Amino acid sequence: MDHKNSYSESYANAGVDITAGSRAVELMKKHVARTRTAGCLDDVGGFGGCFGLPLAGMEEPVLVSGTDGVGTKLKIAMLMDKHDTIGIDCVAMCVNDVICCGAKPLFFLDYIACGKNVPEKIAQIVGGVAEGCVRSGSALIGGETAEHPGMMPEDDYDLAGFSVGIVDKKKIIDNTRMKEGDVVIALASSGVHSNGFSLVRKVFDVENNPDLMKPCAELGGASIAETLLEPTRIYVKSILALLEQVDVKGISHITGGGFYENIPRSIPDGLCAEIELSSVKVLPIFDLIAKTGSIPQRDMFNTFNMGVGMSVVVPADQAELALQILNGHGEDAYVIGRIVRNEEKVILK
Repeated sequence: MDHKNSYSESYANAGVDITAGSRAVELMKKHVARTRTAGCLDDVGGFGGCFGLPLAGMEEPVLVSGTDGVGTKLKIAMLMDKHDTIGIDCVAMCVNDVICCGAKPLFFLDYIACGKNVPEKIAQIVGGVAEGCVRSGSALIGGETAEHPGMMPEDDYDLAGFSVGIVDKKKIIDNTRMKEGDVVIALASSGVHSNGFSLVRKVFDVENNPDLMKPCAELGGASIAETLLEPTRIYVKSILALLEQVDVKGISHITGGGFYENIPRSIPDGLCAEIELSSVKVLPIFDLIAKTGSIPQRDMFNTFNMGVGMSVVVPADQAELALQILNGHGEDAYVIGRIVRNEEKVILK
């Protein structure tokens, strides 16, 4: 492609380089190609992404969508000048929501707003998005990069996206069959994931802390910065495997608001998830955040995932099978509680 053919000197003088946009698209094509699935119908560069729906065997197909961004975790990526994993977070925040109702993610689109379009940086970001799509079995069928001179500093950018999945209506997980005695299973997180970073940045004084990049004994020698940047774990393939053999009655993606906000979203009225605090495998980064910021335990569990990225509710007699399947797919899965009768919806004891 001859990028100069679309060059506008007037637009460039206003701060928008059309040629850079075209160059970024060329650089990202190799990443997008990795995500192609059977449903993809066209290549990058058109005005809309087309995808053929896999409807075979479905009685009442339902599309499920989810949208999210990465939030102020982006500040850590900018601080480290490392942009190749933040896209995984963007995909994860969307597909982990979609899978909560049993839907298989089909395709993903991203949106990047930047102060200045640096093609190589944009390609790195999209490379991370593509990796997230591969991990979730999604096709990256389109997106948008918008240059916003005057609205944000040249080095700044924001990243958001959305996922669309599909599920047969009769298989939607809606918690209506949950009952007393069911078991709550935790799926370990990879770290802070993509929530609570406004508090994290305040606790560690991220923008002014030279120790952020130094090895930290409490984190096994890793730096605080690299530990915070660890991408969000994607649970899609593990959950899909679980759904094939286990009667899953509820799934919660533990994001902003922690245990207290997210677990109740999958619990019906009259029932409660009783969580044994002593069973939760709290990651060292959360202990460090709590100690450094003098944050009480309840606030920690009401802000962060605390080492549990997702929870699932299954019948007690299928708990062992569920653990076998999840751990067999690379998860660190373990029992953290049970369903009891209580109006609280979640109790941590």
